[in-house]
Amino acid sequence: MNSSLPFHIVFLFFICFCTRISVQDYDNLHDTCPTSTTGKQTVFINGFTCKNPANVSASDFKTSNLNQIGNTDNFYRSSVTIVTAADFPGLNTLGLSIARTDLDVDGLVLAHSHPRASEMLFVNKGVVIVGFIDSGSNLFQKLLKEGDVFVFPRGLLHFCFNVGHDLATMFSVFNSQNPGMVSFADAMFEQLDSDLKDKLVRRLIPLPGSKG
Repeated sequence: MNSSLPFHIVFLFFICFCTRISVQDYDNLHDTCPTSTTGKQTVFINGFTCKNPANVSASDFKTSNLNQIGNTDNFYRSSVTIVTAADFPGLNTLGLSIARTDLDVDGLVLAHSHPRASEMLFVNKGVVIVGFIDSGSNLFQKLLKEGDVFVFPRGLLHFCFNVGHDLATMFSVFNSQNPGMVSFADAMFEQLDSDLKDKLVRRLIPLPGSKG
């Protein structure tokens, strides 16, 4: 019998354990752990410290941060508001965050990624084209209408474009309490003009060549 077999089994379990804790937020150890927002943070950890359980209330689990239309009076005619555990205490340790996206007519959210989360997007109002690009440079996109849901896999570039005649509103859920955001446009260009924006739209949204 191979004497090294027990070592290999232990090593395999160790790798599986390390993989598990590295691909997702840590599981919570309490029923709730609302973010403590009082006082200056003196200890820096991977997340936020918990509020005193004696001071936890129902208000910690409610937010109104997404009930107003965002300001779309900008070059991209779009607004994205992401709410994390830093703004919504009840999300702390739950591995979740939420967002609202508003797109004026012809509004665009340029290609960006969330390095720590996948995103599930729900169209509340309007008609939009959404899509993502995988590591093989394949484009997956769909035309979405009110009530439709689309998923952007973790870390992949994705975008959203309003092709309707009215304001479009979408809500998203991320499977991380701090999804992060890496913007393709901000990293590549100091400032976009209208011609460059139109070229990017045509390159990102080539309807005939996408995988539907």
